[in-house]
Amino acid sequence: METVTHDERETAYRRVGDPEVLYVHGSGASHNVWANQYGRGRASVALDLSGHGRSEDVDTPSGMETMDAYADDVVAVAERTGADVLCGNSLGGAVAQHVALERDLDLSGLVLVGTGPTLAVDEGLDSLLASEFEKAIDVLHRPDLLFHDPDPEDVERSKEAMRECGQAVTLRDFRSCDTFDSRDRLGEVDVPTLVVHGEHDGMTPPELHAELADGIPDATLVEIADAAHLPFVERPTAFDDAVDAFLDGR
Repeated sequence: METVTHDERETAYRRVGDPEVLYVHGSGASHNVWANQYGRGRASVALDLSGHGRSEDVDTPSGMETMDAYADDVVAVAERTGADVLCGNSLGGAVAQHVALERDLDLSGLVLVGTGPTLAVDEGLDSLLASEFEKAIDVLHRPDLLFHDPDPEDVERSKEAMRECGQAVTLRDFRSCDTFDSRDRLGEVDVPTLVVHGEHDGMTPPELHAELADGIPDATLVEIADAAHLPFVERPTAFDDAVDAFLDGR
């Protein structure tokens, strides 16, 4: 792992080669969720957002201040490595949108996976995350939420990542998702964008992906069969093929 220092903190990232794509994980995860992607032939980099994995945390309340901090993480790693395509899942997709809309970063594309222009969080899930964290982890790993038909080892790795991330940071992530709203600004996204969703994604409904694809001027919508919220984990070959076709066709 390498680190970049910015805004009085260190952000960790794993780089393979001279990266084109920067992968941004979702709530309660780390760069490891992209293990199937980084270094698989196309040079890439995956980071740990503040408070996740090996990155130092930042003292911000949930909401826009956290989104700003996470955007700063992404910009710092992108500028250090030269990556100019952001690939974000869920919360990471919201962060990628925020960077594209609010930061002066020279991007050539976006890949938005299992995300939307809004990411409302169910009140019951929020309550569980705040009061019964282990139960919330189990709920999130029920069928057709994060996963559709996963390898049991992938499920255990995902659960352990949330435990390692911890309750406070994971709750901050979900609550920051809940306040996110880019609907009025999708037309300002001025780079080619691939919107990817799993066929069985119960975390972000199909209409959210369609709204992204319809609202962003140069966007393409792709569905990955037999996958839920994490198609790059469940169906990595289909996901990677879709991303490669998008990158090669820009």
